[in-house]
Amino acid sequence: MISGYNTVSARNTENAPNNIGPYSQTAAFSHYNNLSAQLPIEPKTGKLVAGGIKEQAEQCFKNIKAILDSIDHVMSDVVRITVFVKNIKDIDAVDEVYKTFFPTYVPTRTVVAVAALPMDALVQIEALVSHGEGTKPNAPQAGDLIKLTNNTANAPTSCLSTQTVAFSHYNNLSAQLPIDPKTGRLVPGGVKEQAGQCLKNIKAILESIDVPFDDIVKINIFLKNFSDIEAVNEVYTTFFPDSAIARAAAYVPARTTIAASALPMDALVQIEAVVSHGDGTPPQAVEDRHGIVIWANNTENAPKSALSTQTVAFSHYNHLSAQLPLDPKTGEMVAGGVKEQAEQCLKNIMAIVESVDHVMDDVVKVNIFLKNIEDIDAVDEAYKTFFPGGVPARRTVGVSALPNDALIQIDAVVSHAEGTPPKA
Repeated sequence: MISGYNTVSARNTENAPNNIGPYSQTAAFSHYNNLSAQLPIEPKTGKLVAGGIKEQAEQCFKNIKAILDSIDHVMSDVVRITVFVKNIKDIDAVDEVYKTFFPTYVPTRTVVAVAALPMDALVQIEALVSHGEGTKPNAPQAGDLIKLTNNTANAPTSCLSTQTVAFSHYNNLSAQLPIDPKTGRLVPGGVKEQAGQCLKNIKAILESIDVPFDDIVKINIFLKNFSDIEAVNEVYTTFFPDSAIARAAAYVPARTTIAASALPMDALVQIEAVVSHGDGTPPQAVEDRHGIVIWANNTENAPKSALSTQTVAFSHYNHLSAQLPLDPKTGEMVAGGVKEQAEQCLKNIMAIVESVDHVMDDVVKVNIFLKNIEDIDAVDEAYKTFFPGGVPARRTVGVSALPNDALIQIDAVVSHAEGTPPKA
């Protein structure tokens, strides 16, 4: 049994921006803290910090550190950092600041330039953090679990990030660029060759830690030109499903695809993976690590895709594919504006959550991708009806394009108290 009644633990501190939206600074469940993306807001004033990109990046990290301090964690407990910048050229300045917060240990990392950020910020930074004690109400969950970090020469290496950091039952991989690890340069060719290289790099990292490719539970694809999606999908279907077992079950991971305004090294595509880690990280209790399996699920009550599974559960988390404002009965975009579209995205999420016997209160993290960042107030009106308590942590970014020319796309991470032992 790996259940034991974990609870969602949402927490806020006055030392980081508070009350700027209907969400918590951090929502912990089981062995992870999911932090809301931090803007460069000075918590005392509620306004953007004065200065340029360096000052803004520093404020984002200070806010992350304040949240971690408030829950008795430290920066070296960060497993993954995601950096959203308005201008890709600013990344060198962000890196200068980054190094001061991670002087020795470096987490996995994703860097992407997006069309817009809330409050017209230049940078927004998000952290996923280990939570060794877990969230059982009456007892520590598994003692002092340790992080396992790994790099292989068969994939691109960086002094600013670790290729994969495992904690408890998940491996979190750094986003992979289409870099040939032997040369350190982008592979020649177009988006198809680049997508293939990103996926080869992911595979090399997984092979280096003895994890099969079909243990991927969630894929996030960042595209420079959204019109390249068909070409990327052609390559994608040659990698998934990867094994005979996965092919027999037609298993594909949950998936989110967004348009980036720019990517590092002027790449056309970048791919990020969240991967199951069945053995857990020591000293995971024996009963907490054997026989855990991936549970993939689709329901007729939400839009289906041959390229993704609506939700993939592993251990104590469900990872949902990004939901568009599509009516599942017609497959068409719902009528109306951004509020109606946001409502439909959340209805689709709710249908998926309910199909696996969960409720919206089990959601720990929500990621919102908006065509027009100014639409956030209208989105919040719809959002609050689904999350009246404002418990999940949240990220909001503005993107240049979305599938089906939608105005909004939303994905979610959901707690899964019962875990995923083999189905009886």
